[in-house]
Amino acid sequence: MRIIVIGSGFGGLGAAVRLQTRGHEVIVLDKRDKPGGRAYVYEQDGFKFDGGPTVITAPFMIDELFSNAGRQTSDYVTMLPVTPFYRIFFHNGEHFDYSDDLAAMVRQIRAINPDDVDGYLEFVRRAEKIFNKGFVELADQPFLKASDMLKIVPDMMRLESYRTVYGFVSKFVQDERLRQILSFHPLLVGGNPFQTTSIYTLINFLERKWGVWFAKGGTGALVQGLVRLFEELGGQMQLNTEVGEIIVEQGRAVGVRLTDGRELRADAVVCNGEVAFAYQHLLPKPLRRKYTDKRLARMRYSMSLVVIYFGTDRLYRGQDGPKLAHHDIILGPRYGPLLDDIFTTKKVADDFSLYLHMPTLTDPSLAPEGCEAFYVLSPVPHLGSGTDWRSAARPYRDRIMHFLEQNYLPDLSKHIVSEHMITPLHFHETLNSYLGSAFSVEPILTQSAWFRPHNRSEEVDGLYFVGAGTHPGAGLPGVLSSAKIVDDLIGAAVPA
Repeated sequence: MRIIVIGSGFGGLGAAVRLQTRGHEVIVLDKRDKPGGRAYVYEQDGFKFDGGPTVITAPFMIDELFSNAGRQTSDYVTMLPVTPFYRIFFHNGEHFDYSDDLAAMVRQIRAINPDDVDGYLEFVRRAEKIFNKGFVELADQPFLKASDMLKIVPDMMRLESYRTVYGFVSKFVQDERLRQILSFHPLLVGGNPFQTTSIYTLINFLERKWGVWFAKGGTGALVQGLVRLFEELGGQMQLNTEVGEIIVEQGRAVGVRLTDGRELRADAVVCNGEVAFAYQHLLPKPLRRKYTDKRLARMRYSMSLVVIYFGTDRLYRGQDGPKLAHHDIILGPRYGPLLDDIFTTKKVADDFSLYLHMPTLTDPSLAPEGCEAFYVLSPVPHLGSGTDWRSAARPYRDRIMHFLEQNYLPDLSKHIVSEHMITPLHFHETLNSYLGSAFSVEPILTQSAWFRPHNRSEEVDGLYFVGAGTHPGAGLPGVLSSAKIVDDLIGAAVPA
């Protein structure tokens, strides 16, 4: 079969590699000048900044892409373990090192609240059960029929999937700091811990089981490794090539029409573009019986992000004051109320919680000698807030950088020598995300599994979806699982 893949994010690359390995003729199209989608790499002033995902988990899913093709991951990219997984800072300056070292975790929990140790250990056991059902058994199943969902309802009830992540965690630990430490993970996939189904506590165990990893050279090095593998297998990558429409004839996707007017024909189309945007802009309205504009507007979408990439002409490792780790989560004084501002009232608050990425601690080559590379990320409401980011961006940036200078990076303003910033406008205008959401469809219970946009289009035959907006959801394990599902569906439909 000849298959076109729209978009070269990890979902698109994963599907392309799998399908090319099967012997199909695969062409990947991407509107940007580099592959990677949200994993785009910004290179400036001698610095390399990973644009998007920096937390790599479930590395076996990456290994599988190479081993299926008779290759070894290590011949294409070097994966390095990161420990602690996250250093979590509270607003009073105290910190907690989150890792898979059970003894170290228990020791820190005991120091915070001895009465929560037993509850934490029970939480770990329960998270493993949720992981075994939600990830091991279900993450790579397509959920195309309502009956697929009905079959798992009894198990989901036993696992208390009707609870939120925060509500589930709160059953086991009483200290508010520990509740935050054990419930923040949904934010990594675009969810609010106070609204996301407790199934997502499986992330806690997934990290414990396989660790947190970093690709030497940055996440972009992993993208390049997959592109190299894909092209060695005979696949074609066409950059600076924007798709304007999916061509449908007699109810079936038969190719794409590019924005320059050219047409490319195929036997199937795999879309790694944001699913709501794709339905709204790439398919003719008369074909959209389910995903109408009204239906898309009623769906709930993840928060957006402000991300500031910056390089300094001094080193911050080993400095006096707070010692930063590779992945730092800096929690503000408000947890639940801030998340309510972001997800529910859609208000850009004066305070913030941050993720500070310091990859040069692990790989100094990402910056010139004697320099440091960072990015700082702040969750914000999507464009449904009505915020004018053309005017709001600079003041918001200044508040964040002033906060970092006062609390974590002394004299920062004097030492920044390279900077780039993205706001919700980037997600909307460059990444074609509906409302500028950073993770597409929000992962609440009524938008999960069968309730989520399906991997096989419900509108058009021969059209498939991978990526954050389809099942099972955002995050590297999620989008790589969607690639596996689509590979299986196409294999079942028409063998190579």
